Amino acid sequence: MPDLKRSRQGSRTSPIQNSDMSSKDRYILLSTILLPQNERTINKNLINSMLDIQSPVFCKNREIAKSCTTPFNVLYDNHAKFWQQSGEWEYYLTGDAYGLLKAAIAAKEEKFETKPEDDNLEELENADVSFGAEYKNFVKMSAPEKVEHIEKNKDRLNKLIAAKIKDPEIVTEALIDTTNDAALINHAALVEAMRLGDDEAKKLTQDLVSSTHDMIKSSTSLISQDIFNDKMMFKLVNSSNGTIVQHMTRVYLSGIIFLEYYNNLVSTSSIIQKLRVSFAQKYRTFYQNLLPHINPSDIDLEQVFFGGMRAVTPDLLSKWAIGFLLHDIGKASAVQYHEGEAKYNRSIVIEHVKQGYKSLTTKTSYPMEASLITGYHHEYYGNSDGYGYFRAYLQQYKKSNPNAKQDYCITYDLEPMMDYTALAYFPAKVLEIIDVYDSVTDPHRVYRKAMLPEEALTMMREQFIEKHHKIDAILFDIFAMYIQEKEKLKKAAG
Repeated sequence: MPDLKRSRQGSRTSPIQNSDMSSKDRYILLSTILLPQNERTINKNLINSMLDIQSPVFCKNREIAKSCTTPFNVLYDNHAKFWQQSGEWEYYLTGDAYGLLKAAIAAKEEKFETKPEDDNLEELENADVSFGAEYKNFVKMSAPEKVEHIEKNKDRLNKLIAAKIKDPEIVTEALIDTTNDAALINHAALVEAMRLGDDEAKKLTQDLVSSTHDMIKSSTSLISQDIFNDKMMFKLVNSSNGTIVQHMTRVYLSGIIFLEYYNNLVSTSSIIQKLRVSFAQKYRTFYQNLLPHINPSDIDLEQVFFGGMRAVTPDLLSKWAIGFLLHDIGKASAVQYHEGEAKYNRSIVIEHVKQGYKSLTTKTSYPMEASLITGYHHEYYGNSDGYGYFRAYLQQYKKSNPNAKQDYCITYDLEPMMDYTALAYFPAKVLEIIDVYDSVTDPHRVYRKAMLPEEALTMMREQFIEKHHKIDAILFDIFAMYIQEKEKLKKAAG
């Protein structure tokens, strides 16, 4: 499987028997199904059916005689036309699976292509209720006008960086304004893109993706100049009017600031060594529950973090920042539940993750890192209260590979997520913590009283770590250090 699975000792792949591949009754080349020789167009109904039921694809490597079975969704999300790529990998569907897919298409011909997208589009178009009157102005803009607005905001940030402006009021106002606009413009562009085919949509959003990425680089650079700016964070909280775009703005900025704190801590202190020393007594039981197949004495910090705990590179940080900014872009009018007093509706809540992930993956060219953050930021280590695509992919993978185990908890990189070596993606686990903390401390939410910082940290530790294994214990402790340090600075400043 190109760029998705490593060849290593103990790999879950196995040698292919030539007799398996020669039987047309058992295996059918995927390219001949999706784009038959006598047809000029791709069979989109079949693709949608395969995505819907997470159809297993048999992958064969001609050069090294290895094979594996992987859900169509995983391959498709990484590259929509993977089955057309030339290389050492070939992709097959079993005859039985193909028969089931054809039957599904015949029974529900209109289900996969038209109705879901129309329903999602209507939901997105109603978003101005929760996104505010300002959103309507961005909806009316043409695609070039949207890009031009993002470019102006980028220039505004770059001028502050060049002038080395430190005034917290000026910096805060610029960061909030530019982030807010980027979230609204990207949502408006996504509504338009949903009406188009995937290739046409990606072409429409190409310049916007590039401009937003550049603006985010400027934003992260400006934030890193003063990550302990308490006045800025205070204004961020009090700028909230309860709408989802304000939550997206706060989470984006808070996420970058926290990662800057994390990088500084990991790079300049002895935190990693301290975690190693205290691991057995303080953390091993927590991670033993997540990795029950591993001998407890073998579970250490390196078993938790694939490749070891490390700082985040600037390039990776900018990709993750996109995911932080757009993590709730799939929310629309249904978000009224979160901002109002409507009764909890789990199906509505789950849908925003699916919609956001699918739209970013199929309708834009944003990096896969951003899409995974959008789709995986409510996974909660597989807890029943969580939701997202990863657990569905993992379940399908385990059906095809019943002896497969996840040997690590967190990965900084994409590949261990794609081949199911790790349980969770580092930036998604960070976002889970920040997302919950922001929700419970927001003073403008009308459906519950806002918690004070210490109350929020206590509740999260009890409900999300001790009682349920949802957020990550080590990352939460670092986040708690960050919040407590900021509270000390606030008190010292009077």
